[in-house]
Amino acid sequence: MRALTAIVLLVWASAAFADWRGDVETAKLVGEGDFSVLGFRLYRAQMWSERLPVDYDERFALHIVYARGIRRERLTDVGIGEMKRLAAAPIPQETLERWRADMMQAFVDVGPGDQLSAVNLPGKGVRFYAGERMTGEFDDPEFARAFFGIWLDPSTRAPVLRKQLLGMTK
Repeated sequence: MRALTAIVLLVWASAAFADWRGDVETAKLVGEGDFSVLGFRLYRAQMWSERLPVDYDERFALHIVYARGIRRERLTDVGIGEMKRLAAAPIPQETLERWRADMMQAFVDVGPGDQLSAVNLPGKGVRFYAGERMTGEFDDPEFARAFFGIWLDPSTRAPVLRKQLLGMTK
């Protein structure tokens, strides 16, 4: 009985401490910066990657620590809006609906100090975490590219943050 209890505790402990860092074990911090609107800091973002430059053909992680409270619906709506804005061609409505449902599953309401992370899975899709808990994995490389494009696309609304995340400024 003690052996079974020890095994259960070991499995629980390894799951409890597993987080996005396990997906990019050898990654190093590439860059980080703050995102502010009208002078109010909303979050601090970090880019972690095993290789430089950051490339969609490699694993990398975007890690965000929030400074303010934001509801998951707002995170999702803004994200979908940016994905539509940055798209080279109109995204079919059924695709947008699927992406919105995926984001609603993966996101949580955040408050100051809360953390959300996303890991690019090359050729596969994206895995999301809220704190240390995995909240979703979506096998859709198009979705992953559109999502990370919010920060990495040259036409992002936050070009200074993009440069910081990609290690282009110090």
